[in-house]
Amino acid sequence: MHSNFLKLKSHVMKKRFQLYKIIPAAILLLIGFTGCKKYLDINNDPNRPTEPTINGILAAATQNTGLNVFRTANISNYYVQYFASPNASSPTDIYDRVDFSTTWRLLYDNMADIYDLEQLAIKTGSTAHLGMAKVMMAINLSLAINMWGDIPFTDALSGKILSPSYDDAKDLHNRCLTLLDEGIVELRKNPTITVTNNADFLHAGNRTNWIRTAFSMKARLLNQLSKTPAYNAAIVLAAVDSSYTTAAQEAKVSVFILRNPWAQLAVNNAGLILDAWLSTNIIQSMNGVRYGYIDPRISRFTDTTFDGKYIGTRNGAGRIGSGTLREECYLTINGFYSAPTAPLFVITLEEIKFIEAEAALRASNTARAYTAYIAGITAHMNKLSISTANRDTYLARPQIGVGQGNLTLPILFREKYIVMFLSPEAWVDARRFNYAYTGFQLPQSALLSEPIRRLDYPSTEQSLNSGKVPQVTALTQRLWWDL
Repeated sequence: MHSNFLKLKSHVMKKRFQLYKIIPAAILLLIGFTGCKKYLDINNDPNRPTEPTINGILAAATQNTGLNVFRTANISNYYVQYFASPNASSPTDIYDRVDFSTTWRLLYDNMADIYDLEQLAIKTGSTAHLGMAKVMMAINLSLAINMWGDIPFTDALSGKILSPSYDDAKDLHNRCLTLLDEGIVELRKNPTITVTNNADFLHAGNRTNWIRTAFSMKARLLNQLSKTPAYNAAIVLAAVDSSYTTAAQEAKVSVFILRNPWAQLAVNNAGLILDAWLSTNIIQSMNGVRYGYIDPRISRFTDTTFDGKYIGTRNGAGRIGSGTLREECYLTINGFYSAPTAPLFVITLEEIKFIEAEAALRASNTARAYTAYIAGITAHMNKLSISTANRDTYLARPQIGVGQGNLTLPILFREKYIVMFLSPEAWVDARRFNYAYTGFQLPQSALLSEPIRRLDYPSTEQSLNSGKVPQVTALTQRLWWDL
């Protein structure tokens, strides 16, 4: 169903109540509400609020912002060939038109909650909650427009319009930047209502880190314009200057109902429900086959096969073995990103360093570019607990430690591909780079003659808002920034 129709039909408060029932007990204590249906005054219990608290909405919105990063990445991982299906000719592998209605709905559900958080923050005068709402709206909105392009937004979140019009994706990209600027302004004010630390799954109430996340998102969005006349390296670098300086400042979710969702995919594999198999492309980029050296981070991405090797699955070809004897690599609970208690990252220090390196290189500031490039790899290695010796050996390789005069965009994109493992932003990078990674192949039995560039609109949207849905002529149709 269309997101707004869902919101009216099932009522956003009931959805929140269902979510909060399964959020950890510490969060339940701060939510304290029953539902949103209004009864006659004689039935109201003054000791039991009928609306969620502002911190209650914040709890749901922050956690689902992290989960939406996972949900979108779990789609795009196949298109950048981090993942490959263990089944031959799987629709996600071969560029078939796949219906992602659930992901669309979950993005809109969270944006609807964030909209309500913003309205409640305005009503109560809470500058901190308002700033956080604006930053989260920019994050979720950017995830959607980078997958589908034009989407409903201006008329889509209040619940008053059943068939909202589509906004232009370029305008929405600019709206994201405006939201971030507005969020920064609000977050810099002295807070009028306390943000309960346990209600903020991204930064535990730390407004300084929220501001750094806003600037980090600005740097990401501004850098996405690299193929357009609007690209301005100086503006990108200005945003970088106010973004993350340490990994401790990153936006990430570390509390889950059961476990990290990447870990759930690893658990599925352990239970022979085949999922999250690693593509030949990512494996051969790290196991020595493609570049002649082994990237030590591969041991933190996955386990070896039963005979001690790193073997990927060719996209579109399906598994080569039985699927039960560890003949190929996939996410496991031993991986850094897929361990049960691993955090779910929204945006990271290493990404920011690579954005800085790219913008500086495009601005011909080769010294700054090279310093940021090395810092990005180093930050990622350190995060994955790669030993100092292995890290320094990798950085000293002539293919990696090329020197500032020899750093090129292909080298940057090659190394950023590893750093961005499991991030939905990796698909933006692949399209900006025109998929020009060494050894990158079309999937076996691909339905397109070139790599995929966008998603088709969900079936629910096409059936319930058919008069407004833009036509997608082919999945090679490029988004506005992908010139």
